[in-house]
Amino acid sequence: MNRTALILPVLVIAVAAALSSVFIVDEREKALVLQFGQIRAVREDPGLYFKLPIIQEVVRYDDRILGLDVEPLEITPLDDRRLVVDAFARYRIIDVSRFRQAVGASGVTLAEQRIDTILRAQTREVLGSVTSSEILSADRASLAGRIRDASRNEANSLGVEIIDVRLKRTDLPEQNLDATFAR
Repeated sequence: MNRTALILPVLVIAVAAALSSVFIVDEREKALVLQFGQIRAVREDPGLYFKLPIIQEVVRYDDRILGLDVEPLEITPLDDRRLVVDAFARYRIIDVSRFRQAVGASGVTLAEQRIDTILRAQTREVLGSVTSSEILSADRASLAGRIRDASRNEANSLGVEIIDVRLKRTDLPEQNLDATFAR
């Protein structure tokens, strides 16, 4: 009786330790094994992996293409006719180590804020270098391509690849619309 009372808790603790040392990486994600905040292993292939219980933790990142709606921004093209531009981007985390070092534990939330800042700056720069008629024409796909290409270089430092940028909507500011309708 005394021996069974001792073996049972030890067995339960051993099973719990074994279960907490196993983790699964899904095909839709990538994982980092961290030990005291330092990256110990990168797991990008799906499968069953092991870690040290309690000492190591697993941080998972989505490997799929993610979307980001850029906040509408007001730009001034070359002809000084102000426009409100609404855009969105598609991106993917391509280097989880660089991503973790760039954004830390904040993860996707901080990364999206930084991507939004990059996209807003590049949108202002690209659309500010052309006239409003070019922005409103069928040529806007090439402008979106220029924004994407310029944003890619900066987003690379985050471990992120900008896959696509599209301009959803381009309108006159609210006060200009009211004045246009009044005329």
